[in-house]
Amino acid sequence: MNLLDNQAVIKHRELRFCQLRPDNQATDAALLLNGIEGMHRAHPESPTHLKISYDIRYITLEAIEELLTELEFHLSSRLICKLKRALYRYTEETERLNLGLERHCKDCSRAYLNRYRETGSGCRDERPEHWRTYL
Repeated sequence: MNLLDNQAVIKHRELRFCQLRPDNQATDAALLLNGIEGMHRAHPESPTHLKISYDIRYITLEAIEELLTELEFHLSSRLICKLKRALYRYTEETERLNLGLERHCKDCSRAYLNRYRETGSGCRDERPEHWRTYL
């Protein structure tokens, strides 16, 4: 694979989190994502804005979103954010198929979730369960 091909599989995206939450979700998500295979960089720009770079041969935006939502991070529900994420998911799936890679594995987020539980990264939500589901 030449340099041009290598640059084509590295994706640079932005994730926006819900602004109604008072905590710093972007920093917590960056701490979690920086240790995952295929993730080149996760950098919080603000408490609700995260910039990520990753290799689609190893991980996709869909897997990242599934992991974050399963860990009770709240992605922005603004229409423009939803449209961007849907477009990115579609293009990444198409690019993976063109590279001869299989479709996104639905069990991938389970593997990342197990890694998160084993490492004890400190990104845990300390609030009681009834407070986490309040919004």
